[in-house]
Amino acid sequence: MVRTTRVFALFVLALAALARPSASQAQVAVGVSVRIGPPALPVYPQPVCPGAGYIWTPGYWAYGPAGYYWVPGTWVLAPAVGLLWTPGYWGWAGGVYAWHAGYWGPHVGFYGGINYGFGYPGVGFVGGAWHGGVYSYNTAVTNVNTTVVHNTYNTTVINNNTTVNRVSYNGGTGGTIAQPTAAEQAAAREKHTPPTAPQTEHEHAASTNRAMLASENRGQPSVAATSKPGVFAGSGVVAAHSTSVHANANRPAANAKGGSQATHSDRPPYANTTRANPSPAKTSDTRANQPQHGSNHSPSNSLHPNEAHPNSPHQNNNHPTPHSNESHPGKSGR
Repeated sequence: MVRTTRVFALFVLALAALARPSASQAQVAVGVSVRIGPPALPVYPQPVCPGAGYIWTPGYWAYGPAGYYWVPGTWVLAPAVGLLWTPGYWGWAGGVYAWHAGYWGPHVGFYGGINYGFGYPGVGFVGGAWHGGVYSYNTAVTNVNTTVVHNTYNTTVINNNTTVNRVSYNGGTGGTIAQPTAAEQAAAREKHTPPTAPQTEHEHAASTNRAMLASENRGQPSVAATSKPGVFAGSGVVAAHSTSVHANANRPAANAKGGSQATHSDRPPYANTTRANPSPAKTSDTRANQPQHGSNHSPSNSLHPNEAHPNSPHQNNNHPTPHSNESHPGKSGR
């Protein structure tokens, strides 16, 4: 009799779980879900890359007990050779905004069509590429000091949509209407690596800083981006701007001297960006009518099975070859 009662109780619990509203299911399957959409993305310049092997991870609005708070954009070391960062995004579904967490993978997947800037125009990634186990930077859209980081190329990214758009969520009223491409769907099925410990600690530090709350900074955080995770003070910290800046304005000089460069205000407000394939040359390669295809414009980002560290010299991905006079990026400016 006791066993029959226990089985019946388990059956009732199973039915209750199936009867839960979609909001609860979304929260379990995806992450945090709320009924109020996140604020618009702030406009900010990108701090200079601290050294070779660092990949830009855009800032985003996270949600906590006190409401939305800003997690500053920052440069992060890739957890393994060949991995690229797919940013997280808020998506409207089932009457709530659900957070889809970012991840590392061999290809950049779907991130809601959100234009995070600095090489993340809403579809794919044009800020850099892996080649031969070394990560190279597109100086047209990233702030890199080429006297410190030598593996660079310059491919101009053309923005054809001049409509101001700082939308930070997909779907719902006013959200982006982007849907995953076939390549992005394929990327979603690949093996993913979760955010690194520095990234997790970076978000936690932001959650404990009241200045990061949208209710405090009114959508313009004083710490909008940092040069390294968890560093919220010092020369590598930049604040949000009160007005939007054109996508490629204040582009960092390709051959800047000394330890700093002009900051690159590429938090572009344009959701649709025409992307050009990375060029191995140091000169600008503008292709105004290049169509968008998939989550990455590079043919392959696959990992060598024995590689586990950034900048390993053994990987042979089909990415643009750095300039012939560029040295190996072993000397990072850390």
